[in-house]
Amino acid sequence: MYADDTKLFRRIDDDCDRAALQKDLDHLSTWSEQWQLRFNVDKCNIMHIGGSRNLKASYTMGSTTLQATNEEKDLGIWIESSVKPSNHVAHAVTKANQMLGLIRRTFTYMDCELMKQLFTNVVRPHLEYGNVVWHPFLKQDIELLEGVQHRATRMVPGLAKFPYAERLRKMDLPSLAYRRTCGDAIEVYKYLHNIYRDDCSDLLPLHESSSLTTRGHSLKLAKRSSRTQLRQNFFSNRVVNMWNDLPQEVVMAPTVNCFKGRFDRYSADNRYSMEWRHGPPENAEETTTQTQQFVNT
Repeated sequence: MYADDTKLFRRIDDDCDRAALQKDLDHLSTWSEQWQLRFNVDKCNIMHIGGSRNLKASYTMGSTTLQATNEEKDLGIWIESSVKPSNHVAHAVTKANQMLGLIRRTFTYMDCELMKQLFTNVVRPHLEYGNVVWHPFLKQDIELLEGVQHRATRMVPGLAKFPYAERLRKMDLPSLAYRRTCGDAIEVYKYLHNIYRDDCSDLLPLHESSSLTTRGHSLKLAKRSSRTQLRQNFFSNRVVNMWNDLPQEVVMAPTVNCFKGRFDRYSADNRYSMEWRHGPPENAEETTTQTQQFVNT
């Protein structure tokens, strides 16, 4: 048995909160000694997240003062004290580029089908693991991630001369930005259709309308105000506009797989784009055809 991956956290507003957190650490240390599951204190760190008022606080575990850190890897995701995903993006891109270099050195023959299979199975998982949690919002991070797929498509003979979006279309590879948005939509669907057991009323509150008729679908989310960029790009805030733009036939799909198919067809214009364009497809006739397909699916 190992006392591994143990996390203790508390909001710190004053000295009383600091004392309460230290008391929790003391209890944890006493419990570990009693049950002989001792912590390796040298590997235990403390991270301050938020305002500067709590940065000078120090905590001990037993007789050892815990060291402060600005980043920590938790369940495969690098967490920064600034809560920005840039550090994790850099780690993910480095690992993905290493795999891409391994492919370049190993295979002497390459075509669209082979590169697509290798990229989706060996490289892309490093760029997408847990991305609902660390969804990038800075342009430099988005371009850094997309740059890996950009280089992968250029490795296919005959495709380097085409624009990036055209290479993706020829290889039938959606952009990473689109896949992240699709992943967000799938998570919202699972929450609102009770596939997850957790109550989502606080995380994803539904829009309450005072009128009898409401434009859009019956599962529209409430738009909440936020003062910081981090909060604006948090999961429950960034998905609102995208989700509310979807038609009734998409959000009320009977199963997750059916929702994925309907979402892909409705969002076909965004499939190879790095920026999400809100609203229905530009071609109204195409929208009507898609709606009929949704009903028949």
